[in-house]
Amino acid sequence: METDMTRGNPLPIILKFTIPLLIGNIFQQFYNMVDTIIVGRFVGPNALAAVGSTGTIMFLVIGFSQGMSTGFTVLTSQRFGAGDENGTKRSVANGILLSLFVIGIMTVSSLSFMRILLRLMNTPSDIMGDAYTYISIICMGIIANVFYNMFSSFLRAVGNSRIPLMFLVFSACLNIILDLIFVIIFKMGVAGAAWATNVSQGVSALLCIIYITRKMPVLTPERHHWKLHQYDTRIQLSVGIPMALQFGITASGTMIMQSAVNLFGSVAVASNTAANKFQSMVIQGMIAMGQTMATYAGQNYGKGDIGRIKRGVRLALTTELVYAVVSTIVVVLGLPFALRLFFSGNVDLAEILPWAKTYSYLCAAFYIPLGTIFIFRNTMQGCGYGFLPMMGGVVELAARLITATLAIKLLSFPLACACDPAAWLSAAIFTGVSYIYVIKKVENQQVA
Repeated sequence: METDMTRGNPLPIILKFTIPLLIGNIFQQFYNMVDTIIVGRFVGPNALAAVGSTGTIMFLVIGFSQGMSTGFTVLTSQRFGAGDENGTKRSVANGILLSLFVIGIMTVSSLSFMRILLRLMNTPSDIMGDAYTYISIICMGIIANVFYNMFSSFLRAVGNSRIPLMFLVFSACLNIILDLIFVIIFKMGVAGAAWATNVSQGVSALLCIIYITRKMPVLTPERHHWKLHQYDTRIQLSVGIPMALQFGITASGTMIMQSAVNLFGSVAVASNTAANKFQSMVIQGMIAMGQTMATYAGQNYGKGDIGRIKRGVRLALTTELVYAVVSTIVVVLGLPFALRLFFSGNVDLAEILPWAKTYSYLCAAFYIPLGTIFIFRNTMQGCGYGFLPMMGGVVELAARLITATLAIKLLSFPLACACDPAAWLSAAIFTGVSYIYVIKKVENQQVA
């Protein structure tokens, strides 16, 4: 089920590859959202706020680890596009070995400094205990999260986006069942939701490994491949480290924003959590298109067809524009209905809705620049350029820092909510200019 993205009409190929990714991303968000829905309805608003307050920390820890490991798969995509089967297998083995080091370091360091991090983020005292419990258990499952996403990325690198979707759908259903059992029947509270996530992701990782070893010989290393190769390590780290730092920098910015939101109390945190979860579901099409462009650019870069990369980017941007407009409409019309999923009947939604509207409506106005970030960033990464996408994360961090500082000084909730739009607009401009620079540089290298 490999897909050669170097031939044929780009748009049907891009859309055919994106749709399974979109469905998979929605399922992944869905089973993340189930945690908050079940916790909010069966444990209480404070527990929901506790889970929500750790979202940015989770993005930092998991995103950093995941970014590093996913960056290792770019070399696999390039070698597959170039028709180098031996090099493809070697890159898989090298990436797995490097990921084991990353997982060990991130697990130990995240568990060691978690309480300090929660205090620095102004986590309200009434939700501190549950917040620490939830995020600590999630950090124990870094290995499951990273390996699932890395093996899924290996499959996508050779054009297979359907099998990861099938395993993810199964895992999502398992997560929901475990959530219900751990939280409702066993009364495990936020700890139950965290363990349900870890177990379901571990099952997804295991299914990917079994499928690759049995059905994908091009991704199955042989015995002599299982060692660190200096050249592969250098190439993979040169992409993986900037991708990890990009996640880390972006997450640091969202943590700053969360710190500003936390100042307004647990009701504001719970409202913002629910609105953010709904928004995360809606924008998954943008993220899926970005993931597609990483594989598309990687394969065509490996083949040396830069003109085809440019054509694919233009078509992807047009598609993202339409998707962004539709997403804006969905958020504006669907927010009141979505909020009812997160809270039980004894919670006054009239108190929740104004906070949620402020965040959601501000963000929805900037979905178009948000969509362009994923395309430009992933295309550059697919071509093996990690530094400029990472610097896009620095631009996001600066924008969020400035906006959040003003929000904290002025005690303005709308300004706290404006952290995301400010970051998206700034990063869209930076990554757009960076993409033009990278493409021209690659074209000049070909001519030379």
